[in-house]
Amino acid sequence: MTTVLFACVHNAGRSQLAAALFSAMADPSKARALSAGTEPAERVHPEVIAALAEIGIDLAGAVPRRLTEALARQAQLLVTMGCGERCPVVPGLPREDWQIVDPHGQTLERVRLIRDDIRARVARLVADRVWGR
Repeated sequence: MTTVLFACVHNAGRSQLAAALFSAMADPSKARALSAGTEPAERVHPEVIAALAEIGIDLAGAVPRRLTEALARQAQLLVTMGCGERCPVVPGLPREDWQIVDPHGQTLERVRLIRDDIRARVARLVADRVWGR
């Protein structure tokens, strides 16, 4: 089983989207997703919850969490979400950085585009690593 850690600063938007979409696409016997942030927000952005609800993914109970050493040790791949120098780095853990616009404060129409961009990237990752259902 492979664990992919999707991380950003606040764990309230992009990394939550990515982890939820990954969990919907990946075979849970092959891979799982975690998400975390270095400075977690109090809540997941409502526009992110709404955009995922439109495609049948319920993120209403999700809570941002802090990226800890213990959490990072569970992962075999770190995917950061384009937060520049503020993005987390875990020494020794392979990392991909996806340049993705922050959905916070964006219109629902814009968040849908961000969601779909992340969905396409997650689909490629799952297909490339043969983690699909």
